[in-house]
Amino acid sequence: MPDLFSAAVLAGGRSKRFGCDKARFVYQGKPLLAHVLASLSAAAERFIVANEPYLEFGVPVVADLIRGGDSLSGLHSALSHAQHDWLALAACDLPYLTPAYWVLLLECRDLWPIVIVSGQQGVEPLAALYHKRLLPLVTEQLQRGDFAMRRLPELAGARFVDASEVLARCGAQVLTNANHPEELP
Repeated sequence: MPDLFSAAVLAGGRSKRFGCDKARFVYQGKPLLAHVLASLSAAAERFIVANEPYLEFGVPVVADLIRGGDSLSGLHSALSHAQHDWLALAACDLPYLTPAYWVLLLECRDLWPIVIVSGQQGVEPLAALYHKRLLPLVTEQLQRGDFAMRRLPELAGARFVDASEVLARCGAQVLTNANHPEELP
């Protein structure tokens, strides 16, 4: 495994479309959040970013430091809390992420502060690597009221990893997320 890295799972969403708490929704015998945490097992530290306790998962829970900015607020809190230069950030509704996915992204690190998958559907900001040096830019973006995570790669610059390579190496479902329970195969 490449150098030490931190990992954060965002579980602070309201899950309106899902109809219940996504993080605790049991899929294939365990909560969605547990699937994502397992994909990040190689991280030197793992934690959850949420504004409610998820103590049953056995990892620290960090609240948003700046509320109201949705996923960007979660990234801000995660970068602020991370003990290592690189942070793997994942949403709690991506149960098919694997350790191999994160290894692939870690292998693609270079001088850019973001390593992100890009394909026909656009970029995947909630399954990406972020460098701690982004913290001032993320703070500034939040203070401007610009909460769009997808804008961060164009503001900061990024190493784009082709989605076809990721799917070939990690499986066709690796980036499948669940906005509704019936979207889980």
